[in-house]
Amino acid sequence: MASKLRCNDKVIILAGKDKGKKGKIKYFLNSKLVIIDGINLIKKHIKPDPSKANSGGIIEKENFIHISNIAIFNTQTGKPDRIGFKFIKGKKLRFLKSNNKII
Repeated sequence: MASKLRCNDKVIILAGKDKGKKGKIKYFLNSKLVIIDGINLIKKHIKPDPSKANSGGIIEKENFIHISNIAIFNTQTGKPDRIGFKFIKGKKLRFLKSNNKII
């Protein structure tokens, strides 16, 4: 089955510490975990590594979010929406269920 969400889709966070924030999907780890630009930032402690010219310290990076905690953002309504599939001229296309707009 085709994935309902894809890279570069604008999504909204439904649950967790970043609830209500919006961002674009950067990439998928697998079919269940995604990374979103600027969302779910964590602090990571890095050891210095002179062989790699790494000075070490504390960095902020994006962590994965489960796909059940995000939904596609409908720009017309300003709310989260669900995605369906239609066949138009032999092509399988995604659409928003609230207003039948093709994505």
